[in-house]
Amino acid sequence: MGDTNGTSGSPAPLTPAVFHILLSLTDGPLHGYAIMQSVEETAGLQMGPGTIYGSIQRMEDAGLLRDAAEGPSGTAITERRRDYELTEVGRDSLVAEAARLARIAELVREKDLIPG
Repeated sequence: MGDTNGTSGSPAPLTPAVFHILLSLTDGPLHGYAIMQSVEETAGLQMGPGTIYGSIQRMEDAGLLRDAAEGPSGTAITERRRDYELTEVGRDSLVAEAARLARIAELVREKDLIPG
């Protein structure tokens, strides 16, 4: 996360887990369980608590997300629940990955592998 791929200097691709966690936070802060539900609903990926919270910790360490000062409803975070939000670096990483995936999708369409 945050590294480059070494050949073009562009950001290294995000893992599917990281991509979908960041994507789940685009509409605002969420707590870990809500992130897990969002990822499962939108991506069809089932991630257990260990995967979600381990990924969140690494992403927080990498500066992609942070502990939000307040929850999505404006209530203060309790010790039992932490809400997370995107950082500018996280949003930039998500945008770069989305652009990379769009280029790949276009190549796939050009090769007539999928209709469109």
